[in-house]
Amino acid sequence: MEITNKQMRVTIEGQSESATKINLRAGRFSMIIDEPAPMGGTDEGPTPVQVLLMSLAGCLSITGHAVAQQRGLKLNDMHIKIEGAMNPCAFMGISFDERAGFQEINVTIDANFDGASQEEQEAWLDETEKRCPVTDNIKDSTRIKLTPKY
Repeated sequence: MEITNKQMRVTIEGQSESATKINLRAGRFSMIIDEPAPMGGTDEGPTPVQVLLMSLAGCLSITGHAVAQQRGLKLNDMHIKIEGAMNPCAFMGISFDERAGFQEINVTIDANFDGASQEEQEAWLDETEKRCPVTDNIKDSTRIKLTPKY
């Protein structure tokens, strides 16, 4: 991760091991993304869409704690559950009637505060959603440029 004058550049690299499995590196961390056996994979890691939802949960947690601290709220802990609904037909090349990604993502956050009013908790949740970079990238279009290297 590189931070320069109002910009933070995040880089990951990956090497595919098979048609469904990729080994990824982010700094000193590594991870395998794979598909389950019914999708042709070896089930050695979460699927790409599971990782997307995991990223959302992680970012909401970190952002929520930062917002609470900045607002002077005592946030003891959070439990986050995320469910996404998607039709795999576009990914599988069967039908392109619906988009390939999630049609809906539902996030349930059970936050445990000490002494925060309902109004303070609602304001906290609203600000957390607005400031979460992963939420922003999922909700708003982010230009993605694919560049082949031959």
